[in-house]
Amino acid sequence: AASPPRPVSIEELMETAKGVTNMALAHEIVVNGDFQIKPAELPEHSLEKKVRDIVHKAFWDCLEAQLKEDPPTYDHAIKLLGEIKENLLSFLLPGHTRLRSQITEVLDLDLIKQEAENGALDISKLVEFVIGMMGTLCAPARDEEIKKLKDINEIVPLFRAIFSVLDLMKMDMANFAVSSIRPKLMQQSAEYERKKFQEFLEKQPNSLDLVTRWLQEAADDLAKLRCKMLLPDCSGDGATGGASALCSTAVQNRAYLKLLKWDHVNRPFPETVLMDQTRFQEIQLELEQLLLMGTVLLVTFSAAGSALVDIPGFAEKIKTIVKVLLTGMHLPSFNLQESLAAVGEKVCAEVNSCLSQHGFMPFSAERETGLKGQIQAAANPDNTICKLIDSRIEKFLENYLASSHQKSLPAIPGGLGPIQRELEEIAVKYVRLVNYNKMVFSPYYDAILGKILTKE
Repeated sequence: AASPPRPVSIEELMETAKGVTNMALAHEIVVNGDFQIKPAELPEHSLEKKVRDIVHKAFWDCLEAQLKEDPPTYDHAIKLLGEIKENLLSFLLPGHTRLRSQITEVLDLDLIKQEAENGALDISKLVEFVIGMMGTLCAPARDEEIKKLKDINEIVPLFRAIFSVLDLMKMDMANFAVSSIRPKLMQQSAEYERKKFQEFLEKQPNSLDLVTRWLQEAADDLAKLRCKMLLPDCSGDGATGGASALCSTAVQNRAYLKLLKWDHVNRPFPETVLMDQTRFQEIQLELEQLLLMGTVLLVTFSAAGSALVDIPGFAEKIKTIVKVLLTGMHLPSFNLQESLAAVGEKVCAEVNSCLSQHGFMPFSAERETGLKGQIQAAANPDNTICKLIDSRIEKFLENYLASSHQKSLPAIPGGLGPIQRELEEIAVKYVRLVNYNKMVFSPYYDAILGKILTKE
């Protein structure tokens, strides 16, 4: 008979939850190159915000009342100077011996208390030292905030502003630490995630069924391409490990490209990329909007000839029109045909405005109608121009995946120049995600592909 289930203690549950949370946070830092720690902002009308504001107001009112007494009382002010001292010391590196001595000497709380008791405390001089030290320790981006502190003459508003800037400096330091530990964290996080997945796999032996099907489809795609002579033989690359190792990489890259065309509503996502399903989905949506943007730009430049190619800012104006009018294009209520009609109207108006400003003849009614029709035709999935741009975007991403160990991006295919910046930003984000996933799960992929490619 099976043994009864072992009761799980609260401590074990909390430890597991903490482990999952830490893993998710580490994963976010590694795959999101733009990850930043940001200040916590309470909802505007929430109870927590009201309570915090009341407490803060009471504290600052008390400080103001103490400083207005005759003679002034400095109890609150000295506590604040103590906190400021701890903050400044926390920003120092081990080698900052001289700065540490200065802070400790000037902000000696025992001496400050004695001066306060004897009526000899010069609070403004201490605050001036604090602002100078903050200017020395802060990031260059905070110079403007430090400069503003010097223009505040009243002591209570100045203390409030000092703490506000110190909070920003703490975030700067935390974000610097995050960027510094990312390379080390990547390796540790990958090993930890692989270990956790292996534990899960031992409990659920069929947990790689979706991954196997995903990789099999990618291998079938490559086999069909090779049959059509569109793909050189794997062995021609000369990579170490022979043809099968090279094919394994090619199949994996093809599989990751398939994630950008995934039917998220009707088809389960492969198990190993499940944690990043939302990220892949976001990239997929960004690429779909970029595809339409590239199509609109291509047909617009084609219709206008060479007149608009070199006009500064013209392409950016068209991009803005497309972004605004295609916002929410993935919502069920969105009507793509109507939105592209609106894009056509706005684009034609912008084209005619630019042509007139630069001494060219504006479009005739016939040319306007033709351009609007070409833009609206982009709603059709079989549109020739859309398919062309889509294939070139895919080719660029495929080349970038294949050469992701190199520092420079591959060349942009023809016709994608106007959307180069946006495409490269997406590509960097996408390849970082793919490479990290490979780092975690490549042993499983290699094992599955070993069987698939042997069979092939």
